[in-house]
Amino acid sequence: MTLCDIGNTTAKFYKDGVVRYMENSQFESYEPSERIYFISVNAKFKEKLEKNENFFDLEPFYELDTEYKGLGIDRVAACTEIKDGVIVDAGTAITLDLMENSRHKGGVIMPGIYTFLNSYAEISPRLNVVLNTQIDLEKLPNRTVDAVSYGLIKSVVLLIKDFAKDRKIYFTGGDGHYLSQFFSNSIYDRNLIFRSMLNLLKQKDIK
Repeated sequence: MTLCDIGNTTAKFYKDGVVRYMENSQFESYEPSERIYFISVNAKFKEKLEKNENFFDLEPFYELDTEYKGLGIDRVAACTEIKDGVIVDAGTAITLDLMENSRHKGGVIMPGIYTFLNSYAEISPRLNVVLNTQIDLEKLPNRTVDAVSYGLIKSVVLLIKDFAKDRKIYFTGGDGHYLSQFFSNSIYDRNLIFRSMLNLLKQKDIK
């Protein structure tokens, strides 16, 4: 059984515990020879996915108690796996969602770490720097690369801390492992969305 989570920049595949990635530019010409159970936030591929019978959309089977309008299916999938806590999906964008007693209370969207970083270069070429992931957030920067890195990372970390309060934080996504290191009350689950998809297939008896 193969699962696929189609995002804004990449498609992630899961099969027998192994995860592989495909750039969306490659996915455009991808034609599977087996059934692919998928969720997608990328409207660009809507027609492609509908035309090929090997693609099976799991979105219509998901149910989440929420008043949020327009919640992406990737966020829905992640939230259905967590009864209580904060889910942080750190990719091209960073999303924060609060779950209480299996009910989605609301969420936040901000630019992902590297989306954020790339925006600095649009301000000035001198701010086109490589992120210092080892930056000390307790020490004031004294060079530009550290000033950019400090401003970026601390703003993300402080927003998550303020949003989460003392709740358990579940990190996922490409930068989830890195961000989880700033929080003692965190868990990093690389395959949170795929676990959700597997559980949905079992619960709904989808073949």
